[in-house]
Amino acid sequence: MPPANEILQLGTVTVIVLLLVFYGGTMWMSVAISKRKENADNYMTAGGKIGFGVSAASMTATWIWASSMYASATAGYTYGISGPIHYGLWGALMILFIYPFGRRIRKVAPKAHTLAEVMYARHGRSSQLMLAGSNVVGSVISLTSNFIAGGALIAMLSPLNFGTGILIIAGGVLLYTLWSGFRASVLTDFAQVMAMLGAAAIIIPVIFFTAGGPSMFVDGASNLTPAQGNFFSSEAFMNQGAPYIAAVLAYAIGNQTIAQRLFAVRENLIKPTFVTATVGYGATVIGIGMVGVMALYLGISPLDGDVNNLIPQMAGTFLGPVLLGLAFLMIIGSLSSTADSDLSALSSIVMSDIYGQGKGRKRANPKTMLLIGRITMIVATAAGLFFATSQFNILDLLVFVGALWGCLVFPVIASFYWKKVTNMAFTVSVIAALVVFLPVRFELIPMEGAIAWAIEVLAIVGVGVVLGIMAFGFFGLKTAVVVGIVTTVGVSPFALDYLRDYTVLSASLVAYSVSFLVCYFMSFKSKQNFDFNIIKSVTGTFDNRAATSSAAAGATTAVNQKDKE
Repeated sequence: MPPANEILQLGTVTVIVLLLVFYGGTMWMSVAISKRKENADNYMTAGGKIGFGVSAASMTATWIWASSMYASATAGYTYGISGPIHYGLWGALMILFIYPFGRRIRKVAPKAHTLAEVMYARHGRSSQLMLAGSNVVGSVISLTSNFIAGGALIAMLSPLNFGTGILIIAGGVLLYTLWSGFRASVLTDFAQVMAMLGAAAIIIPVIFFTAGGPSMFVDGASNLTPAQGNFFSSEAFMNQGAPYIAAVLAYAIGNQTIAQRLFAVRENLIKPTFVTATVGYGATVIGIGMVGVMALYLGISPLDGDVNNLIPQMAGTFLGPVLLGLAFLMIIGSLSSTADSDLSALSSIVMSDIYGQGKGRKRANPKTMLLIGRITMIVATAAGLFFATSQFNILDLLVFVGALWGCLVFPVIASFYWKKVTNMAFTVSVIAALVVFLPVRFELIPMEGAIAWAIEVLAIVGVGVVLGIMAFGFFGLKTAVVVGIVTTVGVSPFALDYLRDYTVLSASLVAYSVSFLVCYFMSFKSKQNFDFNIIKSVTGTFDNRAATSSAAAGATTAVNQKDKE
């Protein structure tokens, strides 16, 4: 183990060998399930017949990305021991909240590929492109944050620099995902999540005891502020917990990487898949976040002042060469599992929502779709590399994207249940929410006087909307209305003249409230009586070619797929 002021590095040869083993293995798995005549629908959703083991592992791996690890550690370092709890617990619960809505989505659109495709059937082109566009932005940002995490890891733990690191990560992920698309993503997720969970179970305790064990919490207590030392810190909840609740609910509903797995898993396995992923995500991410808490107690300053360096810095300080290599692979696996999901999501959006629906389901050429999907992956990788050079703060990126999707949550959910929601109501509500969200989020308007009061009132309504949506998923409309009203009224006395000090939280809540208010008041007197059976007839397969199953025989137990006419 190096002295406290030094960081152990892996040699260049060692890093290259580890990367070759990791990406060589995933490439082999991808080639093993590839087909001479790839099916466009299976390239996007694996036929909608993935079994429990692979689907649960893939959902867990997609949610546990390198950004989750880094952001959880950042939360622990910033807010103390409650930071990882706020990050991991609320993120885990949001996975759980997906499944009741997921069952409804699959019921009305059993063969869809994207949520945007369903919005096309429900409302029309503008709503579809609005949801697809937000996912393009979100997935590119997600891809960027994973490249940043990988570049920072390689630069920290090897003689290679950040630029070389992001090139290696981007190239490795692109190569194995390009072959078989979503099928490659879910199959490699299974191996990656097993490696991640195993590595985390070993690495976290070793760092803890090597760094001093329980005594560090006594000896290092002076390194904490009173707020960091308070498990029930209001500062931690208002700056981390509350914004993240709003953000991850939006991720759960609006994120195509999640929706893609929802459309891929067998319909009867939706509940056990998401329940299992809830437990796996929560335990792993909270545990890894404690690395940031340990760094706080030890008085360690992030290298170069960048909190994204905390995990590799702690690993390089307190682990020996073998375990450091294991930690290296754990983070590489986590970022790769989500980066390949982002590439698959982006390719599906362009294949289905831009080309497929634009050309027409009956006229879309499956071969052209596959070509477009693969070109999309290449372009997305190049865009992610370009933005990764800016090295944004990962936690800020996550909260921003989540809040951005918050503008869509109520209109999307309402569209699956309420027959009165119109295309105009959907479109205007999302645009109105964005118009209010952006200036609040980036502090383009002064939070004082009448403006501050108006923003706070909208934010308070947003609290009721968020909790009402959660209640609706499990308990139905009546309970949701009661929860929303009681929450709004109960929070008001405490939030007025208080929320204005928390810009990120206020902006996220405003996104929910404005979209809800506009969508509801534009729809409740509508004469529209939408027939949800229409969605089944409009969404469906693009590619009716029978693909041979022999090349996928070795992956049958993992993907559980048989192509159909």
